[in-house]
Amino acid sequence: MKLCDFAEVKTGVVLARKKVNGNGDVAATYNLLTLNNIGDNGFIIDGSGFETFHSSDALGAHYFTEVGDVVMRLSHPHTAVYIDEKHAGLLVPSYFAIIKADACKCLPQFISWYLNSSMVKRELERSQSGSRIPSTNKNVLKSIPMQEITLEKQKWVVDLLKLHQREKNLYHRLIEEKEKEFTAITQQILAKK
Repeated sequence: MKLCDFAEVKTGVVLARKKVNGNGDVAATYNLLTLNNIGDNGFIIDGSGFETFHSSDALGAHYFTEVGDVVMRLSHPHTAVYIDEKHAGLLVPSYFAIIKADACKCLPQFISWYLNSSMVKRELERSQSGSRIPSTNKNVLKSIPMQEITLEKQKWVVDLLKLHQREKNLYHRLIEEKEKEFTAITQQILAKK
């Protein structure tokens, strides 16, 4: 089986076709998802802010993120992110794929995890085009091999992933606190005469 058996895969809007040129009239303004908003860890970077896009036309709803979507970079490192309530309503440009899971067959969080796995990354490397910036397209994504796994097992993987992410966040916070502690102690030592 392939990804297209579990989800619909589309690309975002070509921004150059909808951008307001010169003194043209702005039909609508949208928050835009950019490459800078996507972390290599498979999450949207909070606090990074979203660019504003001024459009010459009102754009269709299919170009915007919805809760439960998976958005994936079409260029290296091909990071996929799950869209939650906090990140719904963002305009998706054409350098991302929008993946809508069939809820009866597959959990979107599982698809996001699977697309970020080393196995899929290797598969994408084999099929990349472009010499300077390796990229892929929606047809390659649609053909990514994917085995049928029960929703129950998918939920286990998603729950394990959430636990793993919480642990990683705790470790990062601990490291930051240890750095502050180290800096404070060394400053105290150097301040003593």
